[in-house]
Amino acid sequence: MHKLGSEEMLLDAALFQFIFPFSLNKNCKDKLVFQLQADGFTRFSLKNTALESEYYGDDYCVSHLNLERYYLPFTNSMIFPHAEDKPGLHRYSKKINQACTMRSKARSIGFIVQSTDVFLCPFDLGFITIRVEIPRGTANFSEAMEFAKRFRVLQDMNSRDREVSWLTDRSEYGDVEDFLFKHLVPGIVPFMNTKGMEETYFARHPFFVDERMYVQGLIAFQSGNEMTEADLFRASHIDGFDGNNQPYMSSTNPSYITRYLDKHVYDRWAPHTYYITHETSFVCVTNEEQAMRTRIANHMYGEYYYALIINLFHKIVLLKLSNLYSHIRLDENQDKIEQLIRSITTFSAKYYFNEVVSQTQGKEIFIQLRSQFGNIDLFTDVKQTLADLYKYQENFTTKRSNYLLLILTIYTVISGIYGMNQVIEDLKGDIDWGKMQEYSAFEYFAFALTLSGITVALWLGVTTIYQLIKEMIKKHQYNK
Repeated sequence: MHKLGSEEMLLDAALFQFIFPFSLNKNCKDKLVFQLQADGFTRFSLKNTALESEYYGDDYCVSHLNLERYYLPFTNSMIFPHAEDKPGLHRYSKKINQACTMRSKARSIGFIVQSTDVFLCPFDLGFITIRVEIPRGTANFSEAMEFAKRFRVLQDMNSRDREVSWLTDRSEYGDVEDFLFKHLVPGIVPFMNTKGMEETYFARHPFFVDERMYVQGLIAFQSGNEMTEADLFRASHIDGFDGNNQPYMSSTNPSYITRYLDKHVYDRWAPHTYYITHETSFVCVTNEEQAMRTRIANHMYGEYYYALIINLFHKIVLLKLSNLYSHIRLDENQDKIEQLIRSITTFSAKYYFNEVVSQTQGKEIFIQLRSQFGNIDLFTDVKQTLADLYKYQENFTTKRSNYLLLILTIYTVISGIYGMNQVIEDLKGDIDWGKMQEYSAFEYFAFALTLSGITVALWLGVTTIYQLIKEMIKKHQYNK
């Protein structure tokens, strides 16, 4: 029986995907795509079946046919857009297949960076995925967890993080942030938007808790090696070693661990395979035979990977929309209100669906991920925000129209009476400007009303045309 603190067996497989969400500068996607292609990234397309085994290591592949059938058609159009100019989640991938090393005072763990993905998404959002494999038989469970625990930390947060360095065959990096942005995806940094981070003291990246990446992983014990609740809990929380270099678990209460697993574990294939979903990790723990383990890994790289990306995309966009609402001044930001209404409506109509997956087991895992992220509650709040904005805008527009109608009515009556009866004859044909020297005060008033009426009419016409052009530009941008 595998217990915490006992002698640990080497793993048959330890596969990780570390996901880094980031914000894009506005209108930079075309330049970023050009940069990615110059850096060796290839646009991912289901039609290109040659990519099925390109990015996942020698033992694994993802069937594009099964991937398409796994999701419903309207979801496929979002996550697998047919062309670069179509809206959706555009993926660019690069095979790396480079052996690297995590080195600390206590140990050195070798790992292979198989590939990296860059997703360019609507709402100026992106994701970077680093696909990592620890070679079979080179690490035990605690070592694999310790590796994932350190790798997901972008910036060194404590003394133990600062003890770790990341080595390639040519360079050494002090933290994962340097390894990521100076080695794996160096060309992306100029396109990342850090607006709003000036209000923070230490954080350098939005969308993060403690500057940690989201972890998707597959932990495969040797066949027949029984898995305990401690293993499942540690896998979910990415618990490695403590300060004394002993296997660590972030809870000492067996009842709490049991309650946690009851809520977070999907055990349809127990006792050999468990999927544990958490707000910062999605991990599969298995002791299946090699053939079944390979099939599970293919799913984790394919269908379940996209399920995770979709839910992360939904959560971050919903948080972004909620944040925009909190910064709007209702009496001053009418353009921003209209833009927010359009964004919420676009997201609801094009990107957020209650039904996404066509298969039962996949649907259950997708729903569990959505539940852990709290996307349903976030979406409900955003829909209520939309209703409140519509109500406010309707009241504001009605009040403004009433005021404008009242002003124009009074203006029209007064200018009509004075302008038409006092000075209109003097403005026909060749105007004799000398007559104005003989005007009375009321005639000057009538003349000023007449000219201002013409000016107001021209101003309203120009303003209306400008608003129509602006609406056409916005519509074109949102239809991209």
